[in-house]
Amino acid sequence: MTTRGDQILDKPLAKIGGKGLFIKELETALQDGRAHLAVHSLKDVPMVLPKGFALAAILPREDPRDAFVSNRFKTLAELPSGAVVGTSSLRRAAVLKRKFPTLNFAPLRGNVNTRLRKLDEGEYDAIILAAAGLIRLGMSSRITSCIAIEDSIPAPGQAALGIEVMADDDDTADIVAELDHAPTAICCAAERMVSRLLGGSCELPLGAFADFVEGEKPLRLRAFVANVDGSQYVEVEAFGTPDAPESLGEAVAESLKSMGAAAIIKSLQ
Repeated sequence: MTTRGDQILDKPLAKIGGKGLFIKELETALQDGRAHLAVHSLKDVPMVLPKGFALAAILPREDPRDAFVSNRFKTLAELPSGAVVGTSSLRRAAVLKRKFPTLNFAPLRGNVNTRLRKLDEGEYDAIILAAAGLIRLGMSSRITSCIAIEDSIPAPGQAALGIEVMADDDDTADIVAELDHAPTAICCAAERMVSRLLGGSCELPLGAFADFVEGEKPLRLRAFVANVDGSQYVEVEAFGTPDAPESLGEAVAESLKSMGAAAIIKSLQ
């Protein structure tokens, strides 16, 4: 199915309604009974689902990192001053502008093939995409290098797939539940809570990424909030237990607010 997010390509997502534009038509198909389930990139799913819908499963996460793609350069650090880097994400642009202030970050829309074609035609010196998308499409050979998590904390739910059903469709939910990957679901619950409490949208550069480490509190959550040009930036790392991922998300959101995220968010509004 084609969504409005796929159709409107001449404007930034933040200006036309945000990531939710990629799922509305699919939810309408569920509601009308034309589909039993919808598969979404979880980072495009709003933090609060419309009434009557439910996430029945979250599948194992693919590589969560952002991918650097270029035909002439191996890394962002190799790009010359003034080089043009294409990205559709305010998050990516904000966090990378901090580290590479001499680069020009320009809007890039369209499906993966379209974005790669624009790079190949010379419109950009490099582009930044989700590594997971390229891998799932069998295009991992186009990844020049991956950007470390600590240099570009992913969007909440990045690289995970979510399966949505109607909340009252118990039969489909029971079948789909077998596909649920608990470790990924736990991590995404923590990440999405950060975004939910901070009002995360396409207009707010925000990243949140949870993973498992060794220790008494093995669930690690890293998150940041920035303004659009990356000149204001706050980041938090915290640890919790797998049985309370949303509590960890709440704690991180409150820490970010106290460190200056609230002021950043207010300035963007």
